[in-house]
Order: sequence, then structure tokens, then C-alpha cells
Amino acid sequence: MAYRFDPSDVAFLRSASGRQALERVARLPLTDSSRLADTAAAREVAGERYAAAVLETVALRRRAAAKLRDAADWLFTDTALQQATTGSVAAHRAARLMGRDVHDVTCSIGADLAEIAPLARSLVGSDRDEVRLRMARGNLAARGVEPMLVRADALRPVTTATTVVADPGRRDGAGRRKWSPEDLEPPLRELVETYRDRDLVVKCAPGLDFEAVPERAEIELVSLAGQVREASLWFGGLAEPGVRRGATLLDEAGGTKLRLTDAEPDDCPERSIGDWLVDPDGAVVRAGLVRQYAARYGLGQLDHRIAYLTGETPPPGVRAFRVLEHGKYNEKSLRALLRGHGVGRLEILVRGLDVDPDALRRRLKLSGDEAATVVLTRVGRTPTAILCRAETG
Repeated sequence: MAYRFDPSDVAFLRSASGRQALERVARLPLTDSSRLADTAAAREVAGERYAAAVLETVALRRRAAAKLRDAADWLFTDTALQQATTGSVAAHRAARLMGRDVHDVTCSIGADLAEIAPLARSLVGSDRDEVRLRMARGNLAARGVEPMLVRADALRPVTTATTVVADPGRRDGAGRRKWSPEDLEPPLRELVETYRDRDLVVKCAPGLDFEAVPERAEIELVSLAGQVREASLWFGGLAEPGVRRGATLLDEAGGTKLRLTDAEPDDCPERSIGDWLVDPDGAVVRAGLVRQYAARYGLGQLDHRIAYLTGETPPPGVRAFRVLEHGKYNEKSLRALLRGHGVGRLEILVRGLDVDPDALRRRLKLSGDEAATVVLTRVGRTPTAILCRAETG
């Protein structure tokens, strides 16, 4: 169970003694096998009262290094770190708030505020959790940022005429994600009603039930380096006119590779397997923009129920699959196909068929020197195997 910080912990961790203890404990391995020795060492430098807080902070900082920028000296709670937006994704969202007076009504430990601060005209943060607010104050000071921070409930506005940012809680006490907008904390309906006369952006999980999101919202799915990270719901003057659904693909550095919306053409024929097979980014699929993506790049669908696309030329800069052979799928014919190509290392992608890739790989008993990808999918009513070689243009 995660450690529960209190205001005294925060004060100690920000003190000279606390910083020294954190530096000492940061040199420890903090592995399962070293737990007893690490705990003893932490007690020696931080005392019985603060040893657990120091150990937890060092562990959280190590996890944060892969997620947040310039946060090596930050304080976190476990839940706050889990919900914090990856730095480059937060920076992308912040760009749409440039020049505005912004109020983050669920500011937590300050991760979003840190990215908004360089762009906003003015900035306020609030949260009902006193511990997180104290952490945010120190975290932001480390970045040279000192916004007004206020303890307040998100549903009880303490500012007027500001653009509102909200990141409602989306995990229950057992750490499970919440997919219904009404299960968020606070519920989406209440947030939207509270700020009905303001421009509002609500950050949420990409698995949220978007059918339950108010029609006037623009729903933007964002992926980073090919992984879907989050969704943003844009209301009022923040929403792009005429757009209900959008997908933004960011590269590893956080630069925008692609912006796609449902306002674009969706002319996408069904067609037979061509030279290339393309599996669109998950943000495109989750946003329901497969047909728009296909239309933009001159591709067709193998089947209108399946997201795989095909054509003679793949989109630039994406991982696509050069088709080697294809035919009706059964294990016997697939085994012969792989043997004929000398395939010993196989990536198995399945969509639309009830196939366990790991169990299938064991049964295939592969041998050979070549690497390949096989796509198992349904084209119409026909289970189909497509042998490919993955390439990035």
C-alpha cells in the first residue's frame, strides 16, 4: 500500500535535513532483496518518523524520471504521479491555452501548471488536498514558477473569467481506472455545469465512454511515440469549430506528426490486399478516424469492421507492413508458409479472430533465420493470414 504523506512529511522533505536524507537514500538500490538494509539506512539518516516518507519519495522520483521533465527534486504522492500527464503531452495541451488567464482547478502536485506557466498570461492552481498543494508549491518554485495556489473544491469556483483546466480523479481506491464520465471525481456532468459559461478543458483517460460526453465537446485523443496517452475534452472557445473528434500524434520529442479530425473527407473504399498493410495509430482508431486517415493517404479498408488498411504506398514515417504472401488462414497452411520463408522469429498480430498469439507461436514450432510478421484477421467471412515484413519509411 502506498505511503500516505501528511503536511509534516512535506515540511521535513523540503528542509535541509530532509534534502540531505533524500540524497543519501537516493544512492541505495531499493530492490526487494535490499529492502531491510535500505530501511535501516533510511532510519539512520531520517529517523523513525520520516524514514518511510524518504524511501517513498526516492522511489517515486525514480518512476517520475521517465514521465516528467525537470522533476528530479519534486515531491509526489503515488496516486498523483500515476495521474500526472507525461511532460510532452501536457505541453501539447498547454499550447492551446497560450495567452489566456488559466485556472487549474485540480492542480495536484503541479505537473500541468509547470507546462502551462510559460504560455499563460496569468495562472491559478487549486486543489482540495492540502498535502498536494504544499508539494505543488515547492515543485513549481523549483521551476521558477510561483502561481497563486488556493485550497478549494473544483466545484466551488474561486476565480471568474478564467479558462478552466480540470483533471478529475479516475481511479478507485483499488487503483482501477474509471470509464464512465459520471464515475469521475468530480463527475464530468457537474464540472461542465459548474463552468458552463467558461472555456474549459477536461483531461481524461483514453478509455472513457465518449458516447456519454456532451455533444458540444471536441474530443481529442493524443498518442506519444505510438502509444495512446490520454484524451482531452475541449469546451466553448477552446473547441475547434465543426470538430467532434480529433486525433493528434506526437513523436518521441513531443512534436506533432499528425493532426486529424472528423471534419476531413472519409472517402475510403474496401479493397483487396495491396503491396502494403497499415495499422493506424491507436489514437486514430480510438477517435473513430480510420476512414479519414485512409482518405488522407489514399488507402482502403480490407473490411469495414476492421481497422487494417491497405494500399500501394504507406504513409511517410510510420511502421507499415510490406506484404509477402496472403491466403486463407488455418494453422497447417500457416506453418507451411512460414517454413517456406525460413521464418524463425515471428510477430503475430490478431484482429477479428479468436486466436491466442502466444499459444499459436508455441504450436507453430518455428525454426529458421528470418524474421517476419503475420497478420491474422477477417476479410468478409474469411479468416485470412497475411505474411509481411515490418518497415518504417
